[in-house]
Amino acid sequence: MARWKALPEELDPEIGEFTRQLRGLVDQGGLSVAALADRTGYSRTSWERYLNGRLLAPKGAVVALAEVTGTSPVHLTTMWELAERAWSRAESRHDRTMEQIRITQARAELGDFGGGTTTVDAPPVAPPSAEPPAGKRRVLLFLAGAAAVLAVLGTVFLLTGRGDGEGIPEAKSPSPSVTRVADLPPGVKCVGVGCTGKDAEAMGCSGDLVTTARTATVGAATLEVRYSRTCGAAWGRITGAAPGDRVRVTADGESRRGVAVAGETYTYTPMVAVGRAGEAEACVTLASGRTGCTK
Repeated sequence: MARWKALPEELDPEIGEFTRQLRGLVDQGGLSVAALADRTGYSRTSWERYLNGRLLAPKGAVVALAEVTGTSPVHLTTMWELAERAWSRAESRHDRTMEQIRITQARAELGDFGGGTTTVDAPPVAPPSAEPPAGKRRVLLFLAGAAAVLAVLGTVFLLTGRGDGEGIPEAKSPSPSVTRVADLPPGVKCVGVGCTGKDAEAMGCSGDLVTTARTATVGAATLEVRYSRTCGAAWGRITGAAPGDRVRVTADGESRRGVAVAGETYTYTPMVAVGRAGEAEACVTLASGRTGCTK
C-alpha cells in the first residue's frame, strides 16, 4: 500500500509540486509523521494536513523540515514562496465565490430576485362589520410585515446602485465586531474582539482557517504573523525558539506576548482582533538580546 494519499485533483500545480517535494524529504529521512512532529515542534495533525495537500505548510515548518533532514532550506523556501502565492490566489477566488453564494441565498430567502423593489398585492379588506378570524388576521399581519421589509430592501438596493443592471460589486468582508458566533463554522468559538487575549487553538481559529500573513527570520528563529480571516484575529508565533525567547503581536493598540520555555521549539501569543491581516505586526526578543519584527 502506498504511504501517501493521492493529492486533491483541484490542487494548484505549484502547490502539488511543493507538497511532493516535502513528501520526498520525509521519505529520504526515513521519518514517520509522529517522529516529524516530535522533531519539528509542529503537531502530527498539522503535518498530516501539510503532506496531504489540505493546508499549506508555514515557512517555519518548511525550515524545520530542512533542518531535521539535513537539507539546504534555500531551494525549499523558494518553492514555498511560489506555493504560498498560489495558495493566496486560490483563497481569494474561494472567498469571492462564497460571498456571491451568500448574497444569492440571502436574496432567494427574501424573495428579491429582481434587484429592485418588490410589490406585494394587499389582501382584500374585510367589511367593518365582518372581523376576519384569528388565523386569517395572522396571515394578513405576516403579509403586511413582509411587504414592508421588501419595500425597505428594494430602497436599499436602489440607493446602493444594485438595481442598475451593472452586476453586483464584490462584497466586503463583514466586520469582526458584528459577526455572531452562531454564524461561524463548527468548532470556532469567537470572532473579532471576542477573540482578543484568547488561545487560537483552543478557540478553533487555527488549522485549516489560518494563513501566514507576514514572516521574518531573526537569528535561528522564524517569526510569523498568523491570521484567521474567519475569526477576524491574528497572533504572533516563533519557531526554532530557545528558552526565554519572547514574541509579541500588536494591532490597533492591543499587544499580546508569548514566551518560550524549556523543551519548546515554538511558541505563540494570544490573539488580537484585526479587520485584515496587514494590521498586525509581530516582534521577537531572543534570549541572546537580539530583536526583530515582521515587515
